[in-house]
Amino acid sequence: MAMNPMEQFEVKPILEHPLFQIAGHDIFFTNQALLMCVAVAAAALFLTFSVTRGRLVPTRLQSMAEVSYEFVANMIKSTAGDDGMVFFPFVFTIFTFVLFCNFFGMIPGAFTPTSQIIVTLALAAVVMLTVVVTGFIVHGLGFFKLFVPKAPFLLLILLVPIEIISFLTRLVSLSVRLFANMLAGHTMLAVFASFVIALGAAGGILSLLSITPMFMIVFIGALEMLVAFLQAYVFAILTCIYLNEALHLHEHH
Repeated sequence: MAMNPMEQFEVKPILEHPLFQIAGHDIFFTNQALLMCVAVAAAALFLTFSVTRGRLVPTRLQSMAEVSYEFVANMIKSTAGDDGMVFFPFVFTIFTFVLFCNFFGMIPGAFTPTSQIIVTLALAAVVMLTVVVTGFIVHGLGFFKLFVPKAPFLLLILLVPIEIISFLTRLVSLSVRLFANMLAGHTMLAVFASFVIALGAAGGILSLLSITPMFMIVFIGALEMLVAFLQAYVFAILTCIYLNEALHLHEHH
């Protein structure tokens, strides 16, 4: 039986009975929810145990935690300035959650939460809601200046709608970018894995041909590890850029 590359993305309930109902719809505890809980628990345990006994000469675990802290802090300072450090817990949480979800998805047989558009869309919605709320808190109605670039009045008739549409489409682009990259990479791995299984089962000289897709799996797997980190970084850096615009409208123009 041929392997279905898309089977790994199926959301399946773990428990037979629903946890509760919302508007008549059953809400189940699924494999997607389980992996997100595992990612949160793993990140919390990693950060807790790495700093529980702070040492002058840090252990490897403590060094990893300190590097991740400094990495996100420098990311925020370089994009949003010192004022943006107030959002460090928010950005660090998003970066760590996406990173752990991506890496856990690389484990054979595990589910990848960030390969689901509903998950990435929810994360993007939280980011954009934070940006809008921050903009109104800091600037009040002056936040609308974000959509009015410095240009002749006649051009503003065209540019203002473009700026508004561009801002609204960030919700889609932020979520689809992460979702599409994780989906594509895992699908490619599954396709090459099916080639290895099919050629290996064919026997004879065809079994030798399975070596090529096997090497491709190793290469793409290594590339996916890099992509898993880069996508978490891109999601976090774009969050910082959007927050910077909400904090410093004058730097947008």
